[in-house]
Amino acid sequence: MSMTPEQATWFADIFARLVGNVDKVLLGKSFVIKLSFTALLSEGHLLLEDFPGTGKTSLARAVAQTVQGASSRIQFTPDLLPGDITGVSIYDQKSAEFEFHPGPIFANIVLADEINRASPKTQSALLEVMEESRVTVDGISHPVGAPFMVIATQNPIEQAGTYRLPEAQLDRFLMKTSIGYPDHAATLRILEGSGTKVHEGTLTPIVESGVITEMSRLARTVHVDPVVADYVARIVEATRTAPEVRLGVSVRGALALVRVAKTYAASTGRHYVTPDDIKLLAEPVLSHRIVLDPEAEFDGVTPSSVVSQLLIEIAPPAERVTA
Repeated sequence: MSMTPEQATWFADIFARLVGNVDKVLLGKSFVIKLSFTALLSEGHLLLEDFPGTGKTSLARAVAQTVQGASSRIQFTPDLLPGDITGVSIYDQKSAEFEFHPGPIFANIVLADEINRASPKTQSALLEVMEESRVTVDGISHPVGAPFMVIATQNPIEQAGTYRLPEAQLDRFLMKTSIGYPDHAATLRILEGSGTKVHEGTLTPIVESGVITEMSRLARTVHVDPVVADYVARIVEATRTAPEVRLGVSVRGALALVRVAKTYAASTGRHYVTPDDIKLLAEPVLSHRIVLDPEAEFDGVTPSSVVSQLLIEIAPPAERVTA
């Protein structure tokens, strides 16, 4: 059953209130906030590659407070172990049984700060929970609950002592984006409130976590016309044959783009996806899934520029698509 126009209107109203609430904390970054909630409602995860002090922690905490959920922060370091993330089983002498003690991954919004500073073994501890929303310890599965989203961060400047995220792990992130520095007007507003510590404020929850689950279910019912699906397929296939690319976008990436476009369409009050939705979201959804040829990378080519060029070369469907 497809989403109705009335349901799309309700969805858009709640979405706008969610974004407006977080905008009180992360000033002047409404598009990044929209992408964050789009990832959450699409049941995916977000990778932020940004400089220190741009508000990554504030964003994660504000999103969790807005949906009345729990948030946690994991500072990734070279000596971090998988059990420090997932939790461990400890032997209880009174009951003569092993008791599971959950780790910080058991929260609604998890900030994985500087994820590339941990060893590949520790990073791999996130693969199962990001894909299946559960943790398996000693052969026993423990669900992390819903909603659940990992917001991971990377520092693009300091690369000493870091481990490059493998392609399989990057593919688990629904989107990759950056917050960036605020503009002049937003900076002035931030300075006006400099008497308050960054983490002192508490946002009023807009909805309960159960509403987020219902919105995620509704987003899956947004209509995608075959011509729009064909447009996505042509873009993805073009990434695999582009001369600058060594590894193109997988089928998981194509599914991710459609899933995100459905949620974004609903957030604007539409019950159908348009080619403009695909064009707007292609770069944050697809760019981190592309592996460039070393020579192209040396020449200054970036995955984002490859996606942008393909969007210029590949013609979108001409007619307007509705359900």
